[in-house]
Amino acid sequence: MSTFTIFLFLIVVVAFLLIVVIMVQNPKGGGLSSSLGGGSSQQIGGVKKTTDFLDKSTWTLAGVMLVLILLSNVAINRGSGTLESKALDTETTAQPLPITAPAAPATTPVTPTEDAAE
Repeated sequence: MSTFTIFLFLIVVVAFLLIVVIMVQNPKGGGLSSSLGGGSSQQIGGVKKTTDFLDKSTWTLAGVMLVLILLSNVAINRGSGTLESKALDTETTAQPLPITAPAAPATTPVTPTEDAAE
């Protein structure tokens, strides 16, 4: 497994965790944290501590994702060739067909007749 594949897997996991943490946070309307057992006042650590933890974990996961994305750019296998475009490579591209003028349609010469002149 390549290094880029490992970074890609870690980015997907962090993105999923970030979605979960953001969805659990308590917005002004109550959010999912109140529906996941936050309705009672008997929470472990209290509401303020939960909000602080979720806020810190959101920023931490966002920072980890940013670092993973930047590091994955280094891990991309770019090959050992030149950085020129493959379209400019004359060896591998097909030679274009020569442009020729379209053939004139075959017509029979029109000869004036005596009936047409009258």
